[in-house]
Amino acid sequence: MGVVWLRSFPARARILRAVRRTLDSDGYVEVSTPVRIPAPANEPHICPPESGGWFLRASPELQMKRLLALGFERIYQIGPCFRSGEYGSRHRPEFTMLEWYCAGAGSDGVISEMKRFVCAASEEINGSTDVTSASGCRIDLSGPWVHIKVRDAMLEFAGWDPLEEFDEDRFDTDMALKVEPALPQDRVCILEDYPAQAASLARLNADDPKTADRREVYIGGIELCNAFGELTDAAEQRRRFEEAAAKKRELGEVPMPMDEDFLFSLESMPQAGGAALGIDRLVMVLLGTREISDVLFSV
Repeated sequence: MGVVWLRSFPARARILRAVRRTLDSDGYVEVSTPVRIPAPANEPHICPPESGGWFLRASPELQMKRLLALGFERIYQIGPCFRSGEYGSRHRPEFTMLEWYCAGAGSDGVISEMKRFVCAASEEINGSTDVTSASGCRIDLSGPWVHIKVRDAMLEFAGWDPLEEFDEDRFDTDMALKVEPALPQDRVCILEDYPAQAASLARLNADDPKTADRREVYIGGIELCNAFGELTDAAEQRRRFEEAAAKKRELGEVPMPMDEDFLFSLESMPQAGGAALGIDRLVMVLLGTREISDVLFSV
């Protein structure tokens, strides 16, 4: 394992420099928000660890949106996040997340930014925008990124329409076991127009309110980035958090306290696009490795 880290750790440092260089040149400001917080977002299946009566963050999202409400227009943050019970070839309880937000944008805008810094990072360590996935597929990161609607993917690979009769458990299971394995392996793929019920922090699409402005990016079969056109309606966000808290109780999970400071600031937040990307997975993609343990030191 030590030999693998001798290659991956220097590459990781160069990838981070390329990401920061691209975002900085595009007018983004790097920010830092607390890792230990009193009230994470209520999201079923995501359980932030407790820390002295507060919680270690699963994401810096709520705090970064408060900065948008204060007048910042383009911000990003790279730092540790925590989720209890997540362990596998692509998961760890502690991992590194990049989140970035752009006022006036939607999910398409922040994904365009992602393409710029992913290509720059690949050029930094590979000398080109071509990468070879762990399964041996060559992928040109600078080529067209394929867009697939979630409804179409579910109909083709799982045989049902989640917009007509949404079933959360079935949706999550079929997404993981039927849809994701069937996505193209030789191109960057974007799943878009998620059912409204599967996007609790995203605004609804004006032309189809059954869907939300949420997109997920896959490279070489690895889910890498989750992007949103952010919800700015405080009353609607409160209702969604309450629904999520009820779902967590139903699942036997502990619901999170309501973040009243965030909900208050949401009333002043501009329309914005936001995205979260796993840095450890990005390193995996650019190096063509199968295991997160190849790029992430853990105890």
